[in-house]
Amino acid sequence: MTVYATVDSPLGELLLVGEESASAVGGTALVSLSLPGQKGAAEIKDDWRCDPGAFEEIAGQLRGYFAGELRHFAIEYAPGAGTDFQRCVWRAVEEIPYGETATYGQIAERVGAAGAGVRAVGTAIGRNPLLVVRPCHRVIGADGALRGYAGGVERKERLLGLEGALVS
Repeated sequence: MTVYATVDSPLGELLLVGEESASAVGGTALVSLSLPGQKGAAEIKDDWRCDPGAFEEIAGQLRGYFAGELRHFAIEYAPGAGTDFQRCVWRAVEEIPYGETATYGQIAERVGAAGAGVRAVGTAIGRNPLLVVRPCHRVIGADGALRGYAGGVERKERLLGLEGALVS
């Protein structure tokens, strides 16, 4: 069954969506984490059940992150989202350390899609359903500029500032 909850954050009210899973910590595997006004944000459906308790562990980690106390999320994601290429890109994004950045070109090189693949990498990153916890905000332009972010470039800048990432 799909469950959801909202969590207050400095970026606005986050919408967490998950699937109940006996193997997941807290019993819920995260499917989506979206921000208000986000491009492609999840929308609550009638057959979903509101269950804030299902997300207590995740909400605690988010509070720790926004307080500057947590640098790495330990969250179980629901399998199956995205194409093989998107999942490969998302894994590369997850490897970017807290407080650091990587360019779209560097991610393309890591996944074997250098050159023309940079655009495909950007598209895959733009379809990341797990904002904040899968740190696509750490991916920047080759010139150091902040490029697109589904939650808005201002939020990307706030997240990088929180992490102390140096962006020119």
